[in-house]
Amino acid sequence: MSKKYILAFVILIAVGVSIGIWALSFSPTPIPPPSNNSTQHIDPDWAFPPESEPSILLPDFRPVVAEVIPSVVSVTTETVVSSFFGESTEYVAGSGILIDDEGYIVTNEHVVENAQSIYVELADDRTFSADIVGTDPLSDLAVIRIDAADLPYACWGDSSSLSLGEWVLAIGNALEKGIGVTQGIVSSLNVSLTFEGNTLFGLIRTDAALNPGNSGGPLVNMSGEVIGITSVKIVASEVEGVGYAISSNEAKPIILDLIHYGRVTYPWLGVGAQTVNPLLAAAMNLPVDRGALIVTVVANSPADDAGLIEDDIIIRFGGKEISDVSDLVQAIRASEIGEEVEIDFVRGEDIKTTSARLKERQTS
Repeated sequence: MSKKYILAFVILIAVGVSIGIWALSFSPTPIPPPSNNSTQHIDPDWAFPPESEPSILLPDFRPVVAEVIPSVVSVTTETVVSSFFGESTEYVAGSGILIDDEGYIVTNEHVVENAQSIYVELADDRTFSADIVGTDPLSDLAVIRIDAADLPYACWGDSSSLSLGEWVLAIGNALEKGIGVTQGIVSSLNVSLTFEGNTLFGLIRTDAALNPGNSGGPLVNMSGEVIGITSVKIVASEVEGVGYAISSNEAKPIILDLIHYGRVTYPWLGVGAQTVNPLLAAAMNLPVDRGALIVTVVANSPADDAGLIEDDIIIRFGGKEISDVSDLVQAIRASEIGEEVEIDFVRGEDIKTTSARLKERQTS
């Protein structure tokens, strides 16, 4: 062995001896072995404490779902659309609810609008073509019918009995994935909402999840009664859990008219109006801070015949106080065609009274 390797070997031995001495000098205190008495905490009879009863019992939705789902249907429509590239077929998916055993189905008007063909799939997977009985764009309601009998149908409920915070279920063909269920509560009642230029009245607001395809399906209470027809959902990045259903009491007379006559007749005054509020009153120096400010009067309309003009402010209609345009529309709709109603209005600084005989609203 060369002197160079002998020297290296001696250095390694010296370093190893030094490290060993340092390790012995600084070794940690050894961990003592487990105590022989460690079994003193063992209890072979131990068990989890009994579970406490929940202070608030959550509702069981299953009986309601089982009762209602057989009467809920999926609605698919076909519409032929013409464009620069030719004709194409568009499909719209929605929902509906059977309201008797002879095939009458309530859905939304926007589901069947302009449809050339309508198909209905029942909960038992049977499929039928459907015919339109009648539609009403103003309420977004429609009635269609299939040729079948002995069908399961839903019970109609009284929406006036609803309370804020009450549990409700929305049932429908959400996302075209078949009939499904979401749960929520009643968030608000008797809501008015303007949607695509049309104002809907008597709406129920709910936080039950609504998705494309739910339109026309039922909103039901915990007794399995239809208390609303799903209609509108607000879609915005800053909005969460806000959907609306047409209340059953608002829908019932419209459905009856559609089945009886194929259309809905509305009384008509013939004015365009704007809500008067304190801000508008201050900006326009108006004498009152509530009411319906007339902005247009249709020639030869009941309003024109009654002597109403632009800038008149309607404050009472048929004995009902008018605070805004919504009040005026509802008061007109609550009247009868041919009925003569008394109207109080403000012109300048004076309060005047006239009467108008309402006509039938003409729809295109």
